[in-house]
Amino acid sequence: MDLMDKKNILIGDFMPSVAFTGNIRVGVYQDISEPQHAKLKNFAIDILKRSSGIWVSELTSNMDVMWDNIESTLSGSSSAGYIFPLQRFLFSFFSKTIAGADPSRDAKIAESGYAMLDRWLALQVLPTLSIGILQPLEEIFLHSFAYPYFLVSGDYNQLYQFIKKEGKDVIKRGETEFGLNEDEAIHNLLFIMGFNAFGGFTIFLSGLISKIASDQTGLQEKLKKEARENGGSTLSLASVKEMHLIQSLVYETLRMSPPVPLQFGRARKDFRLTSHDSAFDIKKGELLCGYQTLVMRDPVVFDEPESFKPDRFAEDPQLLDYLYWSNGPQTGTPSESNKQCAGKDFITITATLFVAHLFRRYDSITGNSSSITAVQRAK
Repeated sequence: MDLMDKKNILIGDFMPSVAFTGNIRVGVYQDISEPQHAKLKNFAIDILKRSSGIWVSELTSNMDVMWDNIESTLSGSSSAGYIFPLQRFLFSFFSKTIAGADPSRDAKIAESGYAMLDRWLALQVLPTLSIGILQPLEEIFLHSFAYPYFLVSGDYNQLYQFIKKEGKDVIKRGETEFGLNEDEAIHNLLFIMGFNAFGGFTIFLSGLISKIASDQTGLQEKLKKEARENGGSTLSLASVKEMHLIQSLVYETLRMSPPVPLQFGRARKDFRLTSHDSAFDIKKGELLCGYQTLVMRDPVVFDEPESFKPDRFAEDPQLLDYLYWSNGPQTGTPSESNKQCAGKDFITITATLFVAHLFRRYDSITGNSSSITAVQRAK
């Protein structure tokens, strides 16, 4: 981090209005040189550590609700879309584990909270996303201006009030243990829960479900065997240590399709950037973009880099040194002195448990990138 400044460049040289986050620059937009960064990063790390006691039980119970809803739809239809059930599951799960707030206490939030987050997220990132419509129409109508906060102010204010009322314990810790005021704690909680966790997992788990449901190589049988024979009778955070294939599948999904494919940094000083066979002179102030999808398909490092190999990391765990989806290597440790994702380990553990629970519930699932067409309950 001595080479790169990360101030205000989460998504490149475009930064959404701070109105989307209560006129506060939340932690993700702060560089490690800024005094507030350490407080906010440690707050995020502490939230995850303290939630470990309820993480698995909330994960599995909310997953069961999700799959019950999908099964109910399948009982009267040939397919069931899983994106919205997945997002309902993620909203409830992260509200409880990250913010300590139970959506069931607010009927409107329980019903529409996930959609409120969707709209809030979309207006922030849409100016930078390609959605595949005919050019130059996309550039003219989507990428030429920033979207105003007032379009989602009602949604965000409802979410703010929900966290303020139901997440009092977590907010209090932010104030007493990390020196934040109430506004700072709430807006950072909403960003961690909504942008980082909810947004990231929507992309990541959708891809993971699609990969599993559409597989025709016999992978599901192997995953089922490992999920049922390893990890103990009841899943726990420690269970993942015994599920090497499922973990490897999670890592390989992150390698091939990182939820955040672009990472940005601005040079603090002149330096030379070297690769296997090239060198580039970087000047102070230049904005650099790392394309993780390309980085993690380096043929010098990965055998058959364009092929999806579920057991790749089980066969060679040293490759984790080159898995950079989290703004740092998988073997790295998030801390106040770096910008690596605070939830890096919780993300891979959660995805591993998600797959394990899936195959303790079902013998098989069939589907594609947006829908489930069949499920077979475990015998």
